Amino acid sequence: MKTISCMKIDESLLESFGAEIKNYKPKEFIFRDGDSPLYYYQLKNGVVKINHYDENGKEFIHNILGENQSFGDSLLFTNKKYPINAITLSSSSVIKLPKNRFFELLQQHPDINRDLNNCFSQHLYYNLIMMQSLASPHPSVRIKGLMEYLKSFHSCDDAFSFHIKLTRQQIADLIGLRVETVIRTLKKMQEENLLKIENKQILY
Repeated sequence: MKTISCMKIDESLLESFGAEIKNYKPKEFIFRDGDSPLYYYQLKNGVVKINHYDENGKEFIHNILGENQSFGDSLLFTNKKYPINAITLSSSSVIKLPKNRFFELLQQHPDINRDLNNCFSQHLYYNLIMMQSLASPHPSVRIKGLMEYLKSFHSCDDAFSFHIKLTRQQIADLIGLRVETVIRTLKKMQEENLLKIENKQILY
């Protein structure tokens, strides 16, 4: 199945509607849980982590995004506050377009509006697939569901073309398994040619 990456809008078009570029140091918050969505964000370069912390301070990572990907888009269409954080993992440059100007852009460019709806629909589909996977008692099904979800944010269809940028412990935390079970299952999945592990990096 062809997947669609997080929305990417031409940088010059964003600038024509008043977008600005802000530079961040590693480990800086772009927005925090509880902030109001006020901007369309698109990563020009760098790496951004989307996460939240539970009441005990435990971190849950939702995704790790790279160059040209947008984030937090769907919250612009609600009156809800962010339930997540966006944090840089490296020095990053982010294109910021005010919410009202973003809606003007969509009105004047219906093709982008259509692509955005398509993107949201794809992510909703993979969210549902991941939820179904998490209900499975089989570790390999849970891991595959997570990887399919993460890969859905990127335009890479080829086998073993997507680098899973999560530690074994982070994978375990996300899908409710012990880290030893994750390590053992990943090795088995590699033997079954479902993924590759090269220099300890997981390629799906």
